[in-house]
Amino acid sequence: MRAIILAAGRGERMRPLTDTTPKPLLCVRGKPLIEFHIEALAAAGVHDIVINTAWLSEQFPAQLGDGARFGVRLHFSDESMEPVGALETAGGIARALPLLCPAAADDAFWVVAGDVFLPDFRFEPAAAERFLRSELDAQLWLTHNSPHHPKGDFGISAEGLALSDTTGPRYTWASVGLFRRRLFERIEPGTKAALRPCLEDAIRRRKLGAELLNGAWVDVGTVERLAALQD
Repeated sequence: MRAIILAAGRGERMRPLTDTTPKPLLCVRGKPLIEFHIEALAAAGVHDIVINTAWLSEQFPAQLGDGARFGVRLHFSDESMEPVGALETAGGIARALPLLCPAAADDAFWVVAGDVFLPDFRFEPAAAERFLRSELDAQLWLTHNSPHHPKGDFGISAEGLALSDTTGPRYTWASVGLFRRRLFERIEPGTKAALRPCLEDAIRRRKLGAELLNGAWVDVGTVERLAALQD
């Protein structure tokens, strides 16, 4: 099981901090935000991690190295070389598939955004095993809605499937999940593609699982939210 940390965004709402530093490399409590994910993945036995980059992409290998000090191997998918620049979430994952699934038998991988703070999430191997035994295309972890995203993204059915049209409670995707390669194989590498249409298609086919996240979660999307985490 490999993982991809999504780190290609410009971080417009975090300017001027992100004018000189990519958002996932901004420090929270003395440590770059992305390192919390790398350490948690390493602790869960995930030893090959892909990081997709675009904005100030050269800073990632310069600061993180090859991953040896974390006990992992880091692989970089640099979208700054693409004519269209950053490829959005699904486009970035599609471009990174050769790194995420290098062998024919490789089928699934973890995905986590580099700009969320998930100090309690453990990337449990048991969760990955359950996912591999299932027929799902993806498994999302959802969290309770925050003031800046009050309507949420998805509901959860009694069977543990994600719902887009629901009159029941809706929750926010915590930007972490398990995904299968087949969800992205129809996207031409090097093209921009958003993730939401892929997820909606999986919902229509009853192939998108969802469960509630236990523990803290912060979308580090503004200077104010970053500052609040330092307390």
